[in-house]
Amino acid sequence: MPYASTADLPESVQTVLPLHAQGIFKDAYNNAWEEYRLPASRHGHETRQEISYRIAWCAVNRIYQKGDGGKWHRI
Repeated sequence: MPYASTADLPESVQTVLPLHAQGIFKDAYNNAWEEYRLPASRHGHETRQEISYRIAWCAVNRIYQKGDGGKWHRI
């Protein structure tokens, strides 16, 4: 399901990512959720949620990286 706000994101995302990165995650997730709504648009056996989650993390990793101590920072 798509997320209406960053407050709706899973706790595992909210607790590790800065607010800006959470926004990136939310927007990428929601976009992928819509883009891959039909099973024929997905490759393999990934569910809509799995592919949306993976794409959201890829989007975050383009701008942020996890540093020492587990904190995420902008590249």
